[in-house]
Amino acid sequence: MKNCIVKFSLLAILLALTVGAVNAQTTQRKSSKRTTTKGKKSSSNKSSANTKAVAPAKDTTKPAAVVEADIKLDTPRKSLRNDAAVERLLIKDRTPLAYEHIREDDAVYRQRVWREIDIHEKMNLPFAYAATEDNGNQRFINILLNAIKSGEVTAFDPNDDRFTTPMTFRQIAELLVGKPSSKQIPDYVQDPDGSKGIMKDTIVTPEFNPESVERYWLKEEWVFDKESSRLYARILGIAPLKTITEPDGTFRAVTPVFWVYYPDLRPMLAKYESYNGKNYGARMSWEELFESRMFASRVIKSSLDNPGDKYIQDYIKDPILQLLEGDHVKEKIFNYEQDLWSY
Repeated sequence: MKNCIVKFSLLAILLALTVGAVNAQTTQRKSSKRTTTKGKKSSSNKSSANTKAVAPAKDTTKPAAVVEADIKLDTPRKSLRNDAAVERLLIKDRTPLAYEHIREDDAVYRQRVWREIDIHEKMNLPFAYAATEDNGNQRFINILLNAIKSGEVTAFDPNDDRFTTPMTFRQIAELLVGKPSSKQIPDYVQDPDGSKGIMKDTIVTPEFNPESVERYWLKEEWVFDKESSRLYARILGIAPLKTITEPDGTFRAVTPVFWVYYPDLRPMLAKYESYNGKNYGARMSWEELFESRMFASRVIKSSLDNPGDKYIQDYIKDPILQLLEGDHVKEKIFNYEQDLWSY
């Protein structure tokens, strides 16, 4: 019995020693982990402190204001009384008639013609009519600009009459009036009498002058429909031209500003009346003016016998011969229709 008790006591002592050794090892591992995590935290704190020290200071200066070109158009002001002897309500309900459909197989003859309208000609005076009515200024260029600014019509790039690249109103303003420029003027606040010669910078924004638009281009297509035996003239686009002058005011050149697709314009043009100095009671709309071809123009380009797609002025330099060549194009189109009939 004594031997058994001694053996059990020795086993108990060995178990106690092994458990103590295991506990010591686990505590060492935990302490090492804690120290390593503390070391990581300290290193991260150091790195964050370094990054804070290296971070650049915030720029508190305000960016310079960018002034974009714009065209100041008068907002239409309606009359508060009936500004006519009769109550005029028909113009609000005017809608253009739809074009007669032409089948592609029936279009046996098609020629494209580009024309130029000069507003100084007597027949083209409606384009320069400068009165103000309930729907705004009646100049044709103002009608176009108001329609583009309001979003009724889309303007296209002036160098491409195929209507592929839309333009914004800001881009049109830059072409018409140019970009704002900086100019130095006397500073009468700091120098009231101007004796010190103190100057200050100011931004000069040029104003739009409607008188600078003196010509328009028309792109149209002449189509002969064999089903109805008629020759149709369909306008495709309109482009205003800006007159460029030298510093002394002499004429330099003209350049297109933008193109507008004419079928998109028709509903809007039906709401505007064109000027008629002979009979105010029978004033036609702008849409009727174009469809009735109540304007004078000259041909500047055509697809007839023109494989190089050139303007007449590019291969004929004499202005008189240019006019004769344009009349020759009109005569060819007219003769084609007349030669179809036998009398």
